[in-house]
Amino acid sequence: MTSPAAAPSPPDPLDGLAETFDRAAVAAIAQLTSGLSPATIVQAFSDWGIHLAISPGKTLLLGAKIARKYARLFDYALRSTGDADAPLAIEPLPQDRRFSDPAWNEAPFNFISQSFLLSQQWWHAATTDVHGVTRHHEAMVEFATRQMLDMLAPSNFLATNPVLQRKILETGGQCLVEGFKHLLEDIQHTVRGLPDVGAEQFRVGDNVATAKGKVVYRNQLIELIQYEATTEKVRPEPVLIVPAWIMKYYILDLSPENSLVRWLTGQGYSVFMISWHNPGSADRDLDMEAYRRMGPMAALEAVTAITGASAIHSVGYCLGGTLLSIVAAAMARDGDDRLASVTLFAAQSEFSEPGELGLFIDEAQLNLLDSMMWSRGYLDSSQMGGAFQMLRSNDLVWSRVLGTYLMGEREPMNDLMAWNADGTRMPYAMHSQYLRRLFLDDDLAEGRYKVEGRTISLSAIRKPLFVVGTERDHVAPWRSVHKIHLLTGAEITFVLTSGGHNAGIVSEPGHKGRRYRVLTREPDGISYDPEEWSARAEQKHGSWWIEWGEWLDRQSGDPVAPPPMGASDKGYGPIADAPGLYVLEH
Repeated sequence: MTSPAAAPSPPDPLDGLAETFDRAAVAAIAQLTSGLSPATIVQAFSDWGIHLAISPGKTLLLGAKIARKYARLFDYALRSTGDADAPLAIEPLPQDRRFSDPAWNEAPFNFISQSFLLSQQWWHAATTDVHGVTRHHEAMVEFATRQMLDMLAPSNFLATNPVLQRKILETGGQCLVEGFKHLLEDIQHTVRGLPDVGAEQFRVGDNVATAKGKVVYRNQLIELIQYEATTEKVRPEPVLIVPAWIMKYYILDLSPENSLVRWLTGQGYSVFMISWHNPGSADRDLDMEAYRRMGPMAALEAVTAITGASAIHSVGYCLGGTLLSIVAAAMARDGDDRLASVTLFAAQSEFSEPGELGLFIDEAQLNLLDSMMWSRGYLDSSQMGGAFQMLRSNDLVWSRVLGTYLMGEREPMNDLMAWNADGTRMPYAMHSQYLRRLFLDDDLAEGRYKVEGRTISLSAIRKPLFVVGTERDHVAPWRSVHKIHLLTGAEITFVLTSGGHNAGIVSEPGHKGRRYRVLTREPDGISYDPEEWSARAEQKHGSWWIEWGEWLDRQSGDPVAPPPMGASDKGYGPIADAPGLYVLEH
């Protein structure tokens, strides 16, 4: 005999109230900590401190290190007293330009800067390689310590910065007056929700995002822009670009001279671009599936209907590239053969080693972010931008404080900086899923990601891939991007270009100083780790766009007459002139 199943308990009316209180409390904490989880920081430093305390060998080693560093410092002080060109006790890292001015070679500032650099090196040794500390906690402690040291650097203070002292003397203190004016301007712009000072001179549709075209499709989430052909004939396979919705699409159509869209149309391609809606509170429930279905899949239907093409070249940038990887895998699973090729710009598909951005991704941090987004339905661009700035605080925070507010020298605004200040938001459901399923759990690479209730695998992608990583990428580190070699047996042409996440992609022909490395892995060929790949890849000077254009040509058919602008008879008639409405949403 079996006892009858107990009737389900009615929901406790206090559950919803308790969740509301919890969410509100965590969201308030998030506002005070700029989105950083105090629990994660406390756990990390506790883990490090406890293991360091029970590591007498490491403690002795650190004591010996500090003794040697002081000996080197005082030896340098004695040598430099009589010889200003005496070898330094420690050389700054190549990317550290804080002490490059000759004024730092004069006493006592040489002693001050050398002391700081030696201390910085010691703290790196102290916060790393402590046995027993989890890798995530070690990275957090090292990162937090580096942030504190960057803040306390002698270059940031009047009393210890000879370059600033010289500037004040040369200007009679006027630089401080100008710097204070710049500070007030920036405060006013922040309080009023205005873009950065100078960004107003770059107007969307006026002198940026000026490539001619029409919006030929619009839904709740995207506008699809079709650009006018600029050649008599075009390749039969159109190009569909899926930009990230963490940024506005026109990074790929900045000024006319560095517009990827203009360059592509000039190479004889029909180009289509997704322009994402900037979500608000009403869009809180838009999830990853909504972005896939109403984004690339809806755009693909429109492009093939307008052009009559049987296959298209697909391009994804950053988060748009991650989404395109999901789309390509799902299409391959379902036997949908409408992709001629897949190009990924600085896009991760494997997240086990996402670089320093992974410092902000753990259970405690996601709970904090979820609560921040839950109250408003989205994550604001300023909160995301703060995290990115902390990854490069020396370059993006303290150098700006020194140059703009103390020396009174505001860096001239350019089109890329103005675009970067034109922020977007991330809806609650999508961003929460993205961080948890991709960043934290790595479901896509590990075969657990589902589309329409069925698992997808990147190994199903067999279309030719052109993948671009950038050397100084703090958002999608190139070694992480490179891991796509381990996930699919498709032919992969991998390019590693100079520059960072944005400037490395906007790399028009003729741009001075550009260089890249390239190597193609044949289908089911041998994959190399990043270091061996670097050693084997061919080094070239110039723009990687040329390499990509030649690669696209090899994947394309013979040129044909350009398609019409839109297809009214199929429901894709022109709606508005480019750049459309969504890109103007703030």
